[in-house]
Amino acid sequence: MRTHGKETLTRLSALLIAASLAGCVSDGMRMVDGHVGNAVSLVSGAQGEPSNVAIFVASTRRSEGATDDGRAHFSLTSIGVPLNHRAGSLERPSFGGADRRRHFTVLSKRNMDEREFYGEVASHVSGRIGNSRDVLLYVHGFNTGVEEARFRLAQIVADGRFSGVPALFTWNSRGGLFNYESDKEAATVSRDALEKFVVELSRTPGVGRIHVLAHSMGAWLTMETLRGVAQSGHPDLDGKLGEVMLAAPDIDLNVFRQQVARVDPRHVSIFVANNDRALSLASRIAGDRPRLGAMNPTNPEDKSELDRLGVAVHDISSFSTDFVGHGAFAEAPDVVRKIGAQLTAPRPGEAETQAVIDARGGDAEQERASPPGNQKVESQPLAPLAAAR
Repeated sequence: MRTHGKETLTRLSALLIAASLAGCVSDGMRMVDGHVGNAVSLVSGAQGEPSNVAIFVASTRRSEGATDDGRAHFSLTSIGVPLNHRAGSLERPSFGGADRRRHFTVLSKRNMDEREFYGEVASHVSGRIGNSRDVLLYVHGFNTGVEEARFRLAQIVADGRFSGVPALFTWNSRGGLFNYESDKEAATVSRDALEKFVVELSRTPGVGRIHVLAHSMGAWLTMETLRGVAQSGHPDLDGKLGEVMLAAPDIDLNVFRQQVARVDPRHVSIFVANNDRALSLASRIAGDRPRLGAMNPTNPEDKSELDRLGVAVHDISSFSTDFVGHGAFAEAPDVVRKIGAQLTAPRPGEAETQAVIDARGGDAEQERASPPGNQKVESQPLAPLAAAR
């Protein structure tokens, strides 16, 4: 009976971890201090009404039973961030319908064809200056629905004070706890669509840098995509690639070595947690192959491996907000602000650069962004930032 009880407990623990793999399930209403706003991406509504985050969405999702062909379709979605929002939380109803004054909600959605979509992106950046011309592209992980992905990006924009243009690439995740392998296949099918999306965004008139924030399995998809872009002759998107931030990356260490060999590692930073139980489970599924996001920078052996990669490393082990510890990149206010600080740091010579679209549809100013400076491996835990004012 004791053996049977242990087996049952093990299975229950595995289910709990799987439920949160890739940051996929719910987020509750954590009461965390630090309500923040955004001057450009967030548009305040009437008194008591939610702030509005406009998100450009490229999606390869298909309806149940449809062929997963990896082709993208496009939309512009407005997400309402409630005025009572607390940093690190996704305020959602425990039951019943959502109230847009108290919960994250979809305010509107407009489907567009590809040409109209990129024209709308160009219109959004026109007249902006400095890093307000940048795009933040979010790529979600395993077992993530489209609604959660949209809300998560809106939360990160709000909490990180990102002033540029938010974009979401959402692939055909099945949204089930036992669909890890099928989700990996769906992510693989989406590589070409994500590659085209990244390249087209970088070529859109007026756009500054393209920053990418990718979580868990989405980090693998992102690095595979950037590897493909590099092999096609555009390793830094012709000067437009900004920060590539990989949160809890579900990537085999040896695979990542091959991927980052094609991408300038100075662009790449990873957020790791040695207590990430979801990645521990992913490692077992993969035959006990170590996952990049579960490495421990305070362990000499892991530290040596990370040093050789040449990427920046942020240890967020102490910021875990739950037993599984897989969603701290977005759920811990200080970590989200760290991400925001990386995106909003001023770049010399670009503070007053303005995006103006000329009559031919090109940039009036054709400057190219320089690559980020050298980044060091942070072997110490990520220090909390000063509280937002």
